Formats: sequence, C-alpha cells, structure tokens
Amino acid sequence: MMLNHIISMKDFSRDEIDIILNRAKKFEPVARGKRSNLLSGKILATLFYEPSTRTRLSFETAMKRLGGEVIDLGSIETSSIVKGENLADTIRVIGNYADSIVLRHPREGAARMASEFSKVPIINAGDGAGHHPTQTLLDLYTIMRESSLSNLRIALVGDLKYGRTVHSLAYALSLYHADVTLVSPAQLKMPEVIKKDLKKKGAVVRETTSIEDIVEEVDVLYVTRIQKERFPDPAEYQKVAGVYRVTEELLKKACENLIIMHPMPRVDEIDPAVDRTKFARYFEQSFYGVPVRMALLAMAMEAV
Repeated sequence: MMLNHIISMKDFSRDEIDIILNRAKKFEPVARGKRSNLLSGKILATLFYEPSTRTRLSFETAMKRLGGEVIDLGSIETSSIVKGENLADTIRVIGNYADSIVLRHPREGAARMASEFSKVPIINAGDGAGHHPTQTLLDLYTIMRESSLSNLRIALVGDLKYGRTVHSLAYALSLYHADVTLVSPAQLKMPEVIKKDLKKKGAVVRETTSIEDIVEEVDVLYVTRIQKERFPDPAEYQKVAGVYRVTEELLKKACENLIIMHPMPRVDEIDPAVDRTKFARYFEQSFYGVPVRMALLAMAMEAV
C-alpha cells in the first residue's frame, strides 16, 4: 500500500486504516531511538500557517529518526506570503524542493485545494474546523495500544462544533461501529451532517450535556478544549469556557479500564492531578504520533 495525498479520513477504508496502524507498530522501536535510514535522501517540507507544537515536532522527529531531512517554511511573517503569494503558488514552488509537504492552514478545504496543485504528496495537518487525519490515526493507534477498537464505547467531550480532531475521529470510529456519546454544550454540538454520516456508517450515537452521566459507561473519554480562536464572537466563548473539567473526584465513578485522551494543548479541562492517575493516556498519545507519522511518511514517499 502506497499513499498519495492524506487529506481526510473519508478517503480511507477500514482496511487501509488497519494497514497504517499495523505499520506504525513496526516503527515504534525507531520512534524510541532505534537507528533507521529508511528515508535517507528524502526531504519533508513543513508549512504551518497556524501555531503547532505536537504535530509539527512529531512530524520532524518522525522524518529525522527515519534518516530524512526537514525544511520549514518558518514564520509566515518572514515568508513571501506577506507579499501576497497565494497558497497554490507556494505549494507549486515548495514541491520543487521536497518529496512531501505537511500543511496546516486556517481555511477549511485548504489541504484539498493544495493537493490539486502539488506534484508531491500533501499531508493535511489541520485545515480550520475541517479535518485532521493524522491526529485521528494516532488517536486510533492510542486506543488500539492502550485499550481496544473492538466493541468500543467512547465519549467525545467539549468543542464538537469547531473541533477538527473530533470531526475526523468520529468518522473513523463509525468504520469500527463504535458506540459514540457526544458531550457538549448546546452551542457546541456536533454538526448535524456529521451525525447523520456516522449513523449511516453504523455508529451508535448518543448526545448529552453532562459528563457525569456517562463517565462510568465508557472505555475512552476523549476530552477537547473549547477553542477560543474559532469563535467569531468572544462573548460567546466566555459563555462556554470551562464548562467541563475532569477531576479525580469525577473519576471515582469511572469504569475500571477507562482511559482519558486529549489531542492537546489542554487549558483547564483536565485537572493536572489527573496526570498521575491510571486513567491518563494523553502524554502517551502524543508520543504515538511519532510512529504513526513515520508510517505515513514512509508510505507517502514509497519507502515501504
């Protein structure tokens, strides 16, 4: 299996996802420091029009641990973008320098558009409130390694309206016929079109506004922050800021085998005291981004 552009989870079948997850498992020793020259001579370009820590650095780590090199667009303010260069031209130019491009952009659909102009694989690292497929793949990998994708009961908590991570993850979970509970304030509910799509794909979908009602019924608690930067009106953000908070007290009701995940960064939705409990998996989750992105880079660059 080789990959071309990686834009949306809707482009993948369950069998293809399973192949990627199994390939990632083989890369775990390399992610932990075992030497590899699999991508020696290859160059990855990173274009981040929005801030990033984990996605950017895990892609760079994955590439370098596989023996490849990374070139980075750097700050938008120091690039030709401030002179008015459009995305299509930027992609055409950088495609001459690299073997693959990782793109994060604030506009939904930007990655799909970029793929139409690129002669090298485009990997979507987040496009506005749209998709974040590599985050979804590492989320699935985390569940596979720390829990189970079979008969999965999962709650998606927080910003389900603007959260691209939960949009992508929800679609992928439908391929595994997961039991999905959506927990959000009324203002931040999962878009209707996504819910309908999930049900068509075979997912069991429930909705609630209360995290206390479901914490003892799920295997995975997937918590997201309320994304202030996505709100057109700051006053609307203030109405829902801090509405959910996972604490040790809340977890007294939790299922024995519960795991807590978070795509990060967190603000105040998970109490730091939870970090030392047996439920916390969000730091392991951030590590799993490295082997998963290794698998994607290797497959995109036709190295395996």
